[in-house]
Amino acid sequence: MRACGVTEAGGRVRTLELPDPVPPGAGQVVVAVEAAGVGAWDRLLHTGGWDVGLIPPAALGVEGTGRVIAAGEGVEEPAGGDAVLVHEAPLPGGSGFWAERVLLTAEVLTRRPDDLDPETAAGLPVAGLTARQAIDLLALEPGQRLLITGGGGVTGSLALQLAVAAGLSVSTTASESSARRLYELGAAEVADYHDRGWTTRLEGGFDAALVAAEGTAVEAMGLVRDGGLLCSLTSDAPPPRRDVASTNLYVRPDPAQLAALADDVVAGRLRLTPEAMPLAEGPTALSRAAAGRAGGRKLVLLP
Repeated sequence: MRACGVTEAGGRVRTLELPDPVPPGAGQVVVAVEAAGVGAWDRLLHTGGWDVGLIPPAALGVEGTGRVIAAGEGVEEPAGGDAVLVHEAPLPGGSGFWAERVLLTAEVLTRRPDDLDPETAAGLPVAGLTARQAIDLLALEPGQRLLITGGGGVTGSLALQLAVAAGLSVSTTASESSARRLYELGAAEVADYHDRGWTTRLEGGFDAALVAAEGTAVEAMGLVRDGGLLCSLTSDAPPPRRDVASTNLYVRPDPAQLAALADDVVAGRLRLTPEAMPLAEGPTALSRAAAGRAGGRKLVLLP
């Protein structure tokens, strides 16, 4: 089958020909991939930064959507032909979603709503779950103030929307080109991160900060009130000080949360803009995602 990934740990990302997944065991399914998400995190899968059980030669990717084409013992739902979307890590077959087919665990799958197109569905799992779990961790009350650094990115903009829906007042950092879009999504303030003095453009005393942009955790900490909370999505939470709790968050699969997020997208309560690219352009897509050059769009690959 056609795939995009690596032949060795730390190797060059390229198109590959891989064997089909092994037949599904008990509790497993094989999914024919219709679209697969691309994120900056995918550069970590084969370099030791995120151990997802990859066994090269293997496809990258830990999120996507498709249809079930084979099921192992004990799997009654989803049934053959059902459309599903999913984030799974570790990968039970040692190979990921950037391929025509992938082996998955049935219990982490979420049914894809009929009105949710594959491109949008493929881009939702990791960014959506990360945003949902971060907002839940912060556990702020309506009316409280939240700072999100990197609100122009996919994860940051989803977190912004979820926070606004929860009644929070959200300020964020982003490029000037993203400001109008973020105001339309409900941001109270947008500070241009290119401005070295961006911290002075925002009124401090935030109840919490959500760090979605690398290298901004220390500055964000300085804007959080005593006794507040900082959550980093970039693995760089600074040591606690001034009674500000500080933690790193790592996404976990959660089919119930993912189903709710998918329903929000279908209902128009959550906006996500995908940009589809052919599987052969996986290396380019990964480079763009890792460099933050997706313009707020979620890159997805079509096998």
